[in-house]
Amino acid sequence: MGMIGGSLDAFIGAVHRRGSQLDGEIELVCGAFSSSAEKSRETGAALYLDPSRVYGSYKEMILKEKELPEGERMDFVSIVTPNHLHFPAAKFALENGFHVVCDKPATLNLAEAKELKKIIDSTGLIFALTHNYTGYPMIKEAKHLVDSGELGEIRKIIVEYPQGWLIDLVEATGQKQAAWRTDPARCGAAGAIGDIGTHAENLAEYITGLEIDELCADLTIFVEGRQLDDDGNILIHYSNGARGVLHCSQICNGEENDLNIRVYGSKAGIVWHQMDPNTLIIKSRDGGSRTIRTNVGSLSAQAQAHTRQPAGHPEGYVETFANIYRNFAFALRARWEGKTPDPLYDFPGIDEGIKGMAFIENVVKSSRDNKNKWTKFEI
Repeated sequence: MGMIGGSLDAFIGAVHRRGSQLDGEIELVCGAFSSSAEKSRETGAALYLDPSRVYGSYKEMILKEKELPEGERMDFVSIVTPNHLHFPAAKFALENGFHVVCDKPATLNLAEAKELKKIIDSTGLIFALTHNYTGYPMIKEAKHLVDSGELGEIRKIIVEYPQGWLIDLVEATGQKQAAWRTDPARCGAAGAIGDIGTHAENLAEYITGLEIDELCADLTIFVEGRQLDDDGNILIHYSNGARGVLHCSQICNGEENDLNIRVYGSKAGIVWHQMDPNTLIIKSRDGGSRTIRTNVGSLSAQAQAHTRQPAGHPEGYVETFANIYRNFAFALRARWEGKTPDPLYDFPGIDEGIKGMAFIENVVKSSRDNKNKWTKFEI
């Protein structure tokens, strides 16, 4: 693996490195870790990389790695930069023959995401998108319960993602993460909706398999001086007639990272909280409430394939990235061996990326239109 972005003072790059190396399937061999060549060198030294394979730009890395003998050069790139660099970096990597893993969202806007899909299709290379919350074992179990009909016809979806870290104008203090995540030029058309709302949307769609038909959105900037939304509330009509409520916010004082989802069907409902990820609650009128736990009892093959710890040991945030990277590595190995990848080891790709960017654009459109709030979901 070669990494683009993720210097020592970055947050998500370190998470990707830890997750990618957890199974011994992937080795970090090179990187262009910053737009600053000096920062890139410092990061490479701290990671004990060969100095000759620490580069000053992603273009330099891709072109020089391409010249190395097969078996020595990197096999794929991991892109962990701010959003505005996702598309140009992925495009350049793919056009030079390298597979890609990219942090979400896929691109800065929907047009770029559609163009990226064309490039992926034309090159035939593998692209993974780290919507990591789909990697939890109990999310795999939730999806299995829906797919197997245990919940019946899905009627109601409530997904929430409250955080509190942006209750003040921290981007004005030099806080690096806040600075780019609230900057339209680097983050895109939405703030909280783009950063965490897309995770909530992706989680609901992954578990239920339902697609959004139309939505009604209300975005707000609560903190004076901020350029992008820090709070969002959305009503959703799904393709099968189900109704949904999606709320995300980064100004919920005292909240940490409380992503949670409730899905209710004609037979039963399920409840899952990211801050208690080993637990899935199944509810029904006749059967009452039943708690199932990771690695306890007869869980689905999907859940078992993504379980790493003995019962009672939390399956954590880093492990969700590890599951995506491992599954991507399995797909890459299958490609080399001329085999068909095992669908049990799934991971998000460019189609999920396009839906995420379409979600952002449709939400922003609805929020801005005070006359026609209900917006037909268009991709």
